[in-house]
Amino acid sequence: MSIPEIPAVSLSALCKTYPHSEDPVEVLKGVELELAEGDTAAVLGPSGSGKSTLLALLGGLDRPTSGQISLLGEDLVRMSEPGLASFRARNLGIVFQQFHLMSHMTALENVALPLEIARDPRAWEKARKGLSDVGLSHRENHVPAELSGGESQRVAIARALVAEPRILLADEPSGNLDVHTGRQVMELLFRLVRERRATLLLVTHNPEFSAQCGRRFNLEDGRLGNA
Repeated sequence: MSIPEIPAVSLSALCKTYPHSEDPVEVLKGVELELAEGDTAAVLGPSGSGKSTLLALLGGLDRPTSGQISLLGEDLVRMSEPGLASFRARNLGIVFQQFHLMSHMTALENVALPLEIARDPRAWEKARKGLSDVGLSHRENHVPAELSGGESQRVAIARALVAEPRILLADEPSGNLDVHTGRQVMELLFRLVRERRATLLLVTHNPEFSAQCGRRFNLEDGRLGNA
């Protein structure tokens, strides 16, 4: 008898409500989602629909009001803060729209940072390989202020993937870039995800990028459905 595969992502009755002086704000209302390892999925929806909140919950950066979050068979809701930090370091890569690079660190130091925190003895070797993978070996000694927006996002992608995470969360990674640069960055992101066979959950407004994902969902009024 075959053993059923554990989903990479499993959400059940996921709700998130923020308190308010008048009425509580329900951002997510019973979200259900299951992704297998290696799936690529896009989440579309209008601004303010809860897409970034969903990614924050999946990344363990926020806690749900109720419901279940299981990543790679691990229950995030029951994890302690140190446990979440350890799980993120081992299994998750996150790419933000705003890059979130450390301004005083070089590109190489930014990419090496998660490996240094994890005390990986090969941190600098892997960071150089990560920068090479995104075509920025010649920029390793440059700080973010010396990089273009596209270069900064490529550094952020290298940092997110350098520890070879099994799940990648990407929140509008082309949102701060011009159309041409955004397309180049997204082509790079999809190629690296395929090469690493990672599970990708991409938040985007762009139908061109969502069409490159194997599955597409729409988040509106706090509810997730097929797009």
